[in-house]
Amino acid sequence: MRRIRSHIRGVRLATAGVAVTVAALLATALSPAAGADETPSRADAVENAASALADVAGSLGLTAAQDTRVRDVIVDADGTQHVRYDRTYRQLPVLGGDFVLHLAKDGTYRGASRAAAGALSLKSVTPKVSAPKAADLAASALRAVNLGETLKRLTSRPELVVDALHGAPKLAWQTDAVAQDGRGNPVARTVLTDAGSGAQIDAWDSIETASGDGKSLYAGTVPLQTTASGSTYQLKDATRGGTYTGDAANKTDLCILTICLNRAPATVFTDADNHWGTGTTADRSSAAVDAQYGTDATWDYYRDMHGRNGIAGDGKGSFNRVHYGNDYNNAFWDDTCFCMTYGDGDGTLLGPLVSLDVAGHEMSHGVTSKTAALTYSGESGGLNEATSDVFGTLVEFHAGNASDPADYMIGEKVVRSGLGRSALRYMDKPSRDGVSVDCWSTTTADLDVHYSSGIGNHFAYLLAEGSGKKTINGVAHDSPTCNGSSVTGIGRDKLGKIWYRALTVYMTSSTNYAAARTATLNAAKDLYGAGGTEYDAVAAAWNAVDVR
Repeated sequence: MRRIRSHIRGVRLATAGVAVTVAALLATALSPAAGADETPSRADAVENAASALADVAGSLGLTAAQDTRVRDVIVDADGTQHVRYDRTYRQLPVLGGDFVLHLAKDGTYRGASRAAAGALSLKSVTPKVSAPKAADLAASALRAVNLGETLKRLTSRPELVVDALHGAPKLAWQTDAVAQDGRGNPVARTVLTDAGSGAQIDAWDSIETASGDGKSLYAGTVPLQTTASGSTYQLKDATRGGTYTGDAANKTDLCILTICLNRAPATVFTDADNHWGTGTTADRSSAAVDAQYGTDATWDYYRDMHGRNGIAGDGKGSFNRVHYGNDYNNAFWDDTCFCMTYGDGDGTLLGPLVSLDVAGHEMSHGVTSKTAALTYSGESGGLNEATSDVFGTLVEFHAGNASDPADYMIGEKVVRSGLGRSALRYMDKPSRDGVSVDCWSTTTADLDVHYSSGIGNHFAYLLAEGSGKKTINGVAHDSPTCNGSSVTGIGRDKLGKIWYRALTVYMTSSTNYAAARTATLNAAKDLYGAGGTEYDAVAAAWNAVDVR
């Protein structure tokens, strides 16, 4: 997933020796505080949080050398407020510096969720390892994970950061290395290097993968909201923030992460009669129908089930690029363009990656980026992937499409015979794919994030459906537990509500599986009460995957 930092203009308040930046999220001036009987606005929450932060800065380890900036705001129906902050240290971004302030309806402080709890202080912010050296190390790391490939147009761009995610805070280079493989498709890796010693601290792949009406490839004939333009129609939906789908013309770009040397096109699809596609790959607009439908269904799920207005919660529509690259077995969400990109697959392992659950999966990476921003490595990376699998699956169930009946398999529509299995991943028993894990262990953090996601996926399935054998929409599922227990599910809607609240209110960039257990228990308590059926089911499902 590509990430770009949002620099929002704000008001700086000098309080308790701490420079606090208050983002003007809704207007240039903050609104008056809400009355006793009024639900606070987002601007009220930001103002209340700024006041509370001045009082509790010391307990959160904030000093005069640090600055904060609002990333996200959640106001519950009962007026409870949750304001999420990012942090800098001497103007450098702090990995693991994010935290969430929790406030009562009247704005009083109730507590905080922190990515890293330790004190933050460095003797110097002058690196001993130069930026060119960090760039070379990251380029070597990218080559090392693409052995046998001749990489072209390789570019590395280091950024100096403070790493508080991996033990004691230290100065580090976070370097985004991007290139094109032999077929012109993008590869990318983020490398975290100790700026004092040059040792690699961490590294992770930077593209998160799953990998009128229109006749789609996978979902049958679907309704589409389009835009009239002269004598033709554009595949653009004004009812969902102006979302649209364009043709990448089988070109690629080098716009991975914050680096953009050129951008593949996204020429919006047009049609003369507002009936799009033929349901076959011979018509390039058929894949576009799937992509646009996936965007619509994902938008509708977050709106209907969680009251979220678009991926970022601001009503802004994203866009899609289909037919990207050559035989590209991938799809990815990109924060820098706020867009989805879909490859056509090679036809042997995968077909066009525009199925509904893949669309929901990838766009949910955007939701995670705008909220908890789970780091894409270690256990937090597994949770990042699991979050997208969970919501991609729930999007599929919410859509209720008879041509693509919902199940707990990921990407079953795009898989071809050469892959050797019927889906990319299986949530009921993740190890069915031969590489994912069902149960937590002390080695979980060392796994690829697509495999460690199995623990979160297994938990989510058990929480929704329970353990044992069952048939769902004609598909056989069987979910044994790791501890031999029997788990009773509480349904998909409650799973979604609990996971969404945990993600947007309690999880932070460093959340691991143990912390996810706490976050989901807190969410269940908020939504359904402590010690109730739902709360106990969350605990039982985590126990069942050995997260205690």
